Amino acid sequence: MDPDQPQNLRSLFVTAKADKTALEVRPDTTSELYRRDVTAVIAKFEECQRLIRLLSLFSANEPIEEVSTGDLQYLTLEYLLADLLQRSYSSDREVLLRRSLQNYEGYLSHMDDYGLLNDSNRKLYERYTSKPTSFSLTPMNDPTTRREAKVSRFREEKELKQKLEYFSQNHSQLDDEDIRRLYLAELDLYTHQTFQALDLLAQEFSMLSAIRNAAPPPDPRQQEDTRRRNNADQSGYSERLDPSLSQLLRGGRGGPILNRDGRPMQPFTLLDRRTQLQQGVFKPSHNLPTMTIDEYLDEENRQGNVVQGGEQSGIQPEIDEDDLDIADEETMKARAWDEYKEANPRGSGNTLNRG
Repeated sequence: MDPDQPQNLRSLFVTAKADKTALEVRPDTTSELYRRDVTAVIAKFEECQRLIRLLSLFSANEPIEEVSTGDLQYLTLEYLLADLLQRSYSSDREVLLRRSLQNYEGYLSHMDDYGLLNDSNRKLYERYTSKPTSFSLTPMNDPTTRREAKVSRFREEKELKQKLEYFSQNHSQLDDEDIRRLYLAELDLYTHQTFQALDLLAQEFSMLSAIRNAAPPPDPRQQEDTRRRNNADQSGYSERLDPSLSQLLRGGRGGPILNRDGRPMQPFTLLDRRTQLQQGVFKPSHNLPTMTIDEYLDEENRQGNVVQGGEQSGIQPEIDEDDLDIADEETMKARAWDEYKEANPRGSGNTLNRG
């Protein structure tokens, strides 16, 4: 075994932890540079995992007392990597969370193998392993119990952090036994936070599943409309009620009449434009009339359908005063009418009501 490997692992692990701490306080969490830095730190932690497996530092058959003090810190590796993955961003969020969950489970498995779970955490671990997809720290249907459990876990976490902070501040004055207690306190804190993370992951997985299942299936009517439009595009069919002028002149057929060589591509009849449009009036194409009112009256007058002059027309013909014969005739008619009115006064013909 290469004697430089333990030193390489130690320096790489210290660097990765420092980089992770720096990422947690950076404000540019949505920038591309931040995402690249996160990816780089993840790669460092994964390299540490590879070196630990290569060195065979841990075994499920050994008690925690047989693990050297310097190696205890590497038991936190899977938690640190899982926490970083959970806080990261990716185009496929679910895949990222699966990786995070896998590392959380590996961390708890090591804690269980070495007997580092207290009674409370052991019960939580048994609950998780029995129903991992629906794991919750507190009953979801009891707000009071859930609130009390949150307060209790908050106080427990606060005490663990104070204990860890005490050992960290006096790290230079600690002997091997104190450093060992420092690492064990760190493991207790991370175990506490792991169960909180599993609670959040279960909720997020549930939401992602609901979103995926809530995606509406394709509407059959929409598919049918799309199919009909595609068929219409291929057949030349249109739902327009008013065909274009080019279609009217082609008898409703689409496409060119002549090819590039001037040869007919379909039957057609040569008609003048006005005649062709007149034939389309009052047909389902709903073309508008093709002549004005004045044109219509001129046509009716040409065919003799318009009565002009005479008494029925209500138009009095003008008398030519220079025509003496017509003037004498009109004078005689007027005198005869006056004589008739004198001989037949008004009401003389009505004899029914006389007394």
